[in-house]
Amino acid sequence: MGVRTWIKAAALLSALTPLGSMTRIFVYGTLKRGQPNHFRMMDAANGKAEFCGSAQTAEAFPLVIAGKYNIPFLLNVPGTGRRVRGEVYRVDAKMLAFLDDFENCPSMYQRTAVRLVAGDWTEPDGPAPGTGLEAFVYSTTAYQPDSLKLPMLENYDAYGSHGLVYALRESRQ
Repeated sequence: MGVRTWIKAAALLSALTPLGSMTRIFVYGTLKRGQPNHFRMMDAANGKAEFCGSAQTAEAFPLVIAGKYNIPFLLNVPGTGRRVRGEVYRVDAKMLAFLDDFENCPSMYQRTAVRLVAGDWTEPDGPAPGTGLEAFVYSTTAYQPDSLKLPMLENYDAYGSHGLVYALRESRQ
């Protein structure tokens, strides 16, 4: 990594972690409230996660359900698909490390910065609806080419009308 790239990355990281050790993460799939893996975000043994509010990507991305386990994937192809709705959390270093491991980062997913537009926010000093912000997101460049032909979602719901049942890790064989 060149010095200029490192400085840019460090500046972005400091912008994403305004409260020191807490980092903003945008979740769009099974980690959202009411979804099958949300309990992992709330498990104090994994670290600390605080719900901040809802948001939507400023740019379109392909959000698809793929694979034999019906996993939601955010494909790192900006400008393709739809503006994706999800939730923003502030997480501590322990939860960030847990999420990196859970998301198999960096081999399956990569944690990258994404521009968002705030929706309803719970923090008193949070951004007003429609305001821009940045957070990290787990997206992937390691996908099958046919994935771009799958239906692209704006909002993932494991229990949605798509009928594709998500398989928890513990039940996979």
